[in-house]
Amino acid sequence: MFTGIVETTGDVLAVTDTDGGRRLKLGAPFTDLHHGQSISVNGACLTVEEFGDGWFSVFLLTETVSRTAFDAIEEGDVVNLERAMPADGRFDGHIVQGHVDGTAEIRRIDQLGDDWEFEISLPEDSAKYVVEKGSITVDGISLTVASREDDSFTVAIIPTTYDLTNLSEKQVGDRVHLEVDVIAKYVEQLL
Repeated sequence: MFTGIVETTGDVLAVTDTDGGRRLKLGAPFTDLHHGQSISVNGACLTVEEFGDGWFSVFLLTETVSRTAFDAIEEGDVVNLERAMPADGRFDGHIVQGHVDGTAEIRRIDQLGDDWEFEISLPEDSAKYVVEKGSITVDGISLTVASREDDSFTVAIIPTTYDLTNLSEKQVGDRVHLEVDVIAKYVEQLL
């Protein structure tokens, strides 16, 4: 489980396509990595295969590539990274599973003084789970929905979030990963 509080960003050092998917080599400042560790990469829970000083690699199954924006990831891209939350750790964001529900497109980016506002498309199959002032994960970042329309939503971004995540690298038209609040899914199932 993750919290959506991005620890750092990392650079994509290499992308290797294979018959079964894609392998990513990612630069990261983590010093306590181990084989099999779960790390959220742009909101997708991935497993550390190999690691070394300042890097680690993960494998993306064809299924993962088909459901994410990782089909277009390239060497030099910047990704958000968060290690799984320890059982005795602080819980600062919201419950994030690292299970990407789908991709969406950034429609608008406006700077409002020191802050930013992003308008992001809202896929039809995720729309019923997204509510104004509710939680949503965008590329692994725990955010609050500022406003919601039928086919889009906006999030307000403070300078710290903008500077410490890959949002500062994003442009209109870029795809991002969305994970809706899992609590809404459980409520739906129970009802």
